[in-house]
Amino acid sequence: MRRQYREAGLTEAELPDDPYEQFARWFGDAVRATERGALTEPNAMVVSTTDADGVPSSRTVLLKGYDRRGFVFFSNYLSRKGRALEANPYASVLFPWHPVARQVIAAGPVRRVCAEETAAYFHSRPHGSQLGAWASEQSAVVPSRTALEESYAEVAARWPEGTQVPVPPHWGGFRVEATSVEFWQGRENRLHDRLRYVRAADGDGGWRIERLAP
Repeated sequence: MRRQYREAGLTEAELPDDPYEQFARWFGDAVRATERGALTEPNAMVVSTTDADGVPSSRTVLLKGYDRRGFVFFSNYLSRKGRALEANPYASVLFPWHPVARQVIAAGPVRRVCAEETAAYFHSRPHGSQLGAWASEQSAVVPSRTALEESYAEVAARWPEGTQVPVPPHWGGFRVEATSVEFWQGRENRLHDRLRYVRAADGDGGWRIERLAP
């Protein structure tokens, strides 16, 4: 159950000054790998949080946007991750691009995106997904699958196809404002390349790059 990685390496000299520019390069590579069938869902990322008691939890969500402000995903604010982020607004995100021997790990504080950004994304979703945001009390215990389907049928009757579904007040976006971004490239003999951007402590917006032992 071990794989010998033989992919090309990653050097400090080829990295741009900004981690989001490097992420854009690798994300583009991941999308192209998807197009040739080597990878699926390149925007899938594992989000890890800790609650008020320090108990960790992880789940896979979809990246819905990124820029120099951070990485954005959307969720129910009352879900397990939403409550955890309310209590401890920090998270780590991991892009597991294992078929191409790459990973990206980013961590930092988390803030909710503005209402306008949330509404713009919500109304771009398929009608059924919009209804699902109302029908599902994410992370809550439900008595049965039937109860969930009945809840969906109720909101579907309230907002049939062709009507505008309002944004639920308990639903919206989160932005992970990364203070560190690590790029992991699998190499032969487990001597992987791990290059990490760390935001400068002086608050000037700059980054330093450091190499980590594999």
